[in-house]
Amino acid sequence: MMEIVERLYRIKLLCLDVDGILTDGRIHIDDNGVETKTFDVTDGLGIALLRKAGVEVAIITGRTSEVVKLRAKELGIEHLSQGVRDKAEVLEELIGELGISTDNVAFMGDDLVDLPAITKVGLGVTVPAAPEDVKLRSHLVTGKPGGRGAVRELCEAILKAKGEWDRVTSPFINTPPLVIE
Repeated sequence: MMEIVERLYRIKLLCLDVDGILTDGRIHIDDNGVETKTFDVTDGLGIALLRKAGVEVAIITGRTSEVVKLRAKELGIEHLSQGVRDKAEVLEELIGELGISTDNVAFMGDDLVDLPAITKVGLGVTVPAAPEDVKLRSHLVTGKPGGRGAVRELCEAILKAKGEWDRVTSPFINTPPLVIE
């Protein structure tokens, strides 16, 4: 079995579910039927750093939401599929479109509907709140919960395995430390 670091190193495409991964899984609907979701900014920076390293990012979700479309646009995510019944089928189409192997893909999902995609790729990832059946069939379970830094954790792991972490974070880390007098 391939080691996790090797699986992380091979990633060229990260596919993300939304509810329970990019969000904490809760859906807020106001009296007018307007749906809102809460996203973690650290996940957003992780995605931006991953894209800076040349890794494609996609969102494949079962629900359809205007706020997800807005967040994807804000993060520069071009591959957005909403209202998807069969995530594995959409994933296969995207893999073909990009001309990559399933070994080069990570899929991060949190529930049973994500299992066909999680088990199809080189790196299946889930979060601590996922059902046991999902955790048992994933290569990796993040330490952080969905919607609270789990995506950032995975992005950092991919970047470090590829040896890209120092390069993509240098604009931030190579600044002089703050000195308080």
